[in-house]
Amino acid sequence: MGDPVLLQLPGIQPTLLMHVHDSTDIHISEQLRNHGIWEPYETRLLCELLKPGQCFVDAGANIGYFTVVAAHLVGEAGQVFAFEPEPRNLSLLNKNLSANGFCSRVVAEQAGLAERDGQAVLHLHPANKGDHQLHPDDEQPREQISIPLRSGSDFLRSRGIDTIDMLKVDTQGAEFAVIRGLLAVLRRSGASVKILLELTPWSLRRAGSSGRELLETLQTLDLPFWIVDHIEHRLVASSAEDLALWCDNVDGVAGDRGFMNILLGNRPG
Repeated sequence: MGDPVLLQLPGIQPTLLMHVHDSTDIHISEQLRNHGIWEPYETRLLCELLKPGQCFVDAGANIGYFTVVAAHLVGEAGQVFAFEPEPRNLSLLNKNLSANGFCSRVVAEQAGLAERDGQAVLHLHPANKGDHQLHPDDEQPREQISIPLRSGSDFLRSRGIDTIDMLKVDTQGAEFAVIRGLLAVLRRSGASVKILLELTPWSLRRAGSSGRELLETLQTLDLPFWIVDHIEHRLVASSAEDLALWCDNVDGVAGDRGFMNILLGNRPG
């Protein structure tokens, strides 16, 4: 693994550190080694939306990039809950919390979030440590491990948490189950909650749901929908129905793995 990477985050001082995977990880770790930042516009949104003293939930935390940034933003009075089922990712996440002095403000749980507690099989990608998934991949055989699943609302309630301020979900197709399990706490959180979520119709369908089903569930929260344009670095107003139609169109093209990040909630400023 070598020396930690110094994150290059505009406006954030002091410098945060990240231990990353070696060259076997071709995406997140490689980007952090080369540029010191991952998903720059999404990072900026997090910095603009998350305030000291707030509560952040990271579903699919990987090695803890957004967990670490969020822990810095919420400060000592805030709370972060990070869920990462893969042991090697979680080991680096915990190492990163220790390196930045954030252990006291972050709960890191080795589990995937789901609608209810249980067990599942995680299919590991050999070269992309951010693409482990709960559904099999027909294109290549993958190493498999058994992981625990937790209902997000039940887990948070057991820790005395009734509401949250921001949720990030990137779980390679398990997003529908994650949201279903968190619906109770999201509804209690009201109009102030923000949700940053990866929307990938192909992965959702492989996991047994669909983009339309996910969006219709999110619509019940009565929050504004935004497309995160990471090229132009802007938010584009949208709606659950427009995004569901996009998902239907992607589903209509065999092998189309198109995706986008979306934001629910009031935009910064």
